[in-house]
Amino acid sequence: MSARIPDPEPRDTFTPGQGVPPGETPPGESSTGSGAGPYRPLTRGWAKGPLVLICLVALACALFFLAYAVMLNV
Repeated sequence: MSARIPDPEPRDTFTPGQGVPPGETPPGESSTGSGAGPYRPLTRGWAKGPLVLICLVALACALFFLAYAVMLNV
């Protein structure tokens, strides 16, 4: 049993100036499945706890820099 190369010689399939005929190039990716899973729309946004915590940290940072700027000008 001899191994045959399934692709023909490139000289026989490509003509300079005409491009590659349709069907001669393989697809860029496999298209056998979606890969991402089923679509599930978002049902909830951010929880209130993390959002309040982020706002408090941002407020504390703003107050710190405001107090620092006031102390520099005194």
